[in-house]
Amino acid sequence: AQFRSHVDGTPRIFTPERVINIERIIGADIIMPLDECPPGDASHGYASESLDLTLRWYDRAHRQMARTVPLYGYEQALFPIVQGAAHLDLRTKSAEVLAGYDAPGYAIGGLAVGEPTEVMYQVLEHLHPIMPSDRPRYLMGVGTPANLLEAIARGVDMFDCVMPTRNARNGMVFTHEGILNLKNLKWRNDHSPLDPSSSSGLSRKYSRAYLRHLFVSNELLAGQIASVHNLSFYLQLMEEARGHIAAGTFSQWKRQLVPKLARKL
Repeated sequence: AQFRSHVDGTPRIFTPERVINIERIIGADIIMPLDECPPGDASHGYASESLDLTLRWYDRAHRQMARTVPLYGYEQALFPIVQGAAHLDLRTKSAEVLAGYDAPGYAIGGLAVGEPTEVMYQVLEHLHPIMPSDRPRYLMGVGTPANLLEAIARGVDMFDCVMPTRNARNGMVFTHEGILNLKNLKWRNDHSPLDPSSSSGLSRKYSRAYLRHLFVSNELLAGQIASVHNLSFYLQLMEEARGHIAAGTFSQWKRQLVPKLARKL
């Protein structure tokens, strides 16, 4: 795969083997192999060719992992990435082929890339009984608080996403009651905490009016406070989810909470 440097625009060639070598040097705990992520509306033909490429690349990455050793005294895990766009037969093929590698965990890629949210949930439901049940499942690049809970209900264990910090920098704050756009005039005189239900001292310390003042004044502190709040909210939400799973009350809790999480206040 060829990319251009973000510094000077010069071309850079990445192979599956080179990516593994770089990740060894970085010391990543969990390594993602080189793959191709087709768009959400990719045709079956394109998605099939893309999947075959991703599977070949993973096999090469897997072999390179076996030929190399960790550099810093601890093991590193290579997660293959299940692809196939919105085509369930391709998702089945990908999951079944990759399960044969007995990997320490499995990633699900190619979702939240333009397809409707319900299609994403359909793909996750389809993959749930196919993927190894004794290995962690990592959903790449997702998502909103509601997305996370719906994905957990469909067997996902791990997530990554820029949303908590990217949206925070633009004035969007997630709470247990819904989503706040703190740049809106309606919060100018609201001196209540960002989220009264938060376990974070920061989220209870700063008011909505104060953080709005920072945003409209273009203070860098605004994005910092909002980012810490959103990250704290996501962590608390996952902690609550684990507690409800252990207690056997996750489905009921999710059903009550998801409508609140998605609404704009």
